[in-house]
Amino acid sequence: MNKVFILVGEASGDLHASNLVKELNMLKPSLKWEGWGGDLLQKQGVQLRNHIRNLSFMGFLEVILNIRTILNNFKLCKEQVESFQPDMLLLVDYPGFNLRIAKWAKSKGIPVTYYISPQIWAWKASRIKLIKETVDKMYCILPFEKPYYEKEGFEVSYFGHPLIDAKQNYENQKESVTAKNKPVLALLPGSREQEVKRKLAVMLKAVVKYTEFNTVVACAPNLPSSFYAQYKKDYPFAEFVSGKTYDLLSIADFAIVTSGTATLETAIFRVPQVVCYKSSYLSYKIAKSLVNIRFISLVNLIMDKEVVVELIQGDVSKNKIQKELDRLIYNDSYRHDLMKAYDEMIALLGNEGCSKKIAQDLLGFY
Repeated sequence: MNKVFILVGEASGDLHASNLVKELNMLKPSLKWEGWGGDLLQKQGVQLRNHIRNLSFMGFLEVILNIRTILNNFKLCKEQVESFQPDMLLLVDYPGFNLRIAKWAKSKGIPVTYYISPQIWAWKASRIKLIKETVDKMYCILPFEKPYYEKEGFEVSYFGHPLIDAKQNYENQKESVTAKNKPVLALLPGSREQEVKRKLAVMLKAVVKYTEFNTVVACAPNLPSSFYAQYKKDYPFAEFVSGKTYDLLSIADFAIVTSGTATLETAIFRVPQVVCYKSSYLSYKIAKSLVNIRFISLVNLIMDKEVVVELIQGDVSKNKIQKELDRLIYNDSYRHDLMKAYDEMIALLGNEGCSKKIAQDLLGFY
C-alpha cells in the first residue's frame, strides 16, 4: 500500500483522521495522500481536493435543498479517486456520502477501509448488508459497536476511542485560552452554520444572568469570523475564540454543548454540561420516526442511561437551559454524581494509543 485517498466530511472526522494519518506516516513515511478533509488533515501531508467547509449539510431538509451540490460532489469525488488511482480508499464517518462511494469503489476493485462506523445501531440498520458487501475493514470507536456488529455477522475492530489520544496530545502541548480571573462558562454551539444559527443566540440569552462567570464561545474554525460578527455585537459580555476548543474545555467550569462529538469531548475533560439539540422541524420529525435510540448524546449512549440532561427542539429555551445550569452550578451532590459517571464512561473508552494501534493493524491488514 503506497497511495491512499481519504474521505472526511466533518470537523470531528478531520480531528480523528489527522491523528490516524500522523501515526500511519510515522510507520510508513513513503505513503502518498490525497483526499477530502480539513486543515488538520492538510497539516499531516494530505493534498486536499475538497474542504469540509463545502461538505457539511445537517438534516433531511438541508440535504434536499442542497441535492444538486451533493450529486455534483459524488461525481467530483469519483473523478478524483480514479485520477489518483489509490491502493486503498479510507472512509471516515460521514456515512450518507461515504457508503455510496464505498459501493462504487468496490465495483472498481478499490479496497475500502472504514474508520468510525456508521451508526447503524441508531438508524438504517439495513445498511449492514451494504457494509458487508463493500467494506473490507471496519474500525469502530464506541465500545458497544463491536458486539453489535458481531451479532450481525460482520467482524470489526475496536481499539478504544481516539478522543482519549486527542486529549493526551493536547495535554502535551497545552496553551491557555484566556486568563481565568473568574470561573468559565463555555458555549459549544457546533460546527455547522445551520446548527449555530439555531442555538447560539438562545445559549447566550440564557447565560446573561451568570455575571460571576466569564462566558466564552467556541467558534468553528471552518466558519468565517464574519459569521459571528452579529453575535459579538449583540452579546458584548461574551468572548469568542476560534480553533481553541480544547484550550477552552481545559479551563471551563461548566458548558452548554451541541449534541455530537463535543458532548463526549466535554465529558472527557470532566466539564459538567447541558446538551442541546435543535434541527429544522421537518428534519426532526423525520429523524424521530426513523431513529431507534433512547438518547442523542454520546455520553448517555455509551453509559446507556441519562448522565447529562438533553434539551431537544422546543426544550432548547432560555428558561430550561438556566434551570439545568442552576442545578449543575449550585447542587454539589448532583454535580458529584455526574463526575462519577464521567469517570466510569472514560474507563470504558480505554487507554491512549488508539490511533497508533489502528495504524499498526491497518498496515498489517493490507
